[in-house]
Amino acid sequence: MSIDDDIAFIERVPTLRMLGRDALRILAIGAESRYVHKGEVLFVAGDPADCGYVIQEGSFRLESSSKSLADIIVGAGTLLGELALIAETKRPATATASEPSTVIRISRSLFLKMLEGYPDAAYLLRDQIVARARQALTEMSDIRAMLDASPTPPPQ
Repeated sequence: MSIDDDIAFIERVPTLRMLGRDALRILAIGAESRYVHKGEVLFVAGDPADCGYVIQEGSFRLESSSKSLADIIVGAGTLLGELALIAETKRPATATASEPSTVIRISRSLFLKMLEGYPDAAYLLRDQIVARARQALTEMSDIRAMLDASPTPPPQ
């Protein structure tokens, strides 16, 4: 793929699209493409995360270390490790290729350098993170209200 093809593909990822074409050019030039065989593990739950991956082709099964969460399958256009692009974190799930796949690896250092050069993109990203955090808090408050309103089962 050419750099312009990579930029066009990365533009389809909602979180990255808003950064603008010039910022995405920096990411496309500095990112690495990687082929992942079917059954190969891309990363393991609990490992330190130093990059994000955009799935270009194929799909991955995400298996959470929490038994209460079901496995999910994600495909092309999905950004894995979004938070790892801006902060030190650990992988919340293990990602295993469900089929032959290709990913674009964006390192945190590349992403942060891009944000330094494009402060408007950094502000847009910050605003999106704040909006998502507010939405998550609202959803958690709604769930808490439903739980508080449900009758308590009698002791056994």
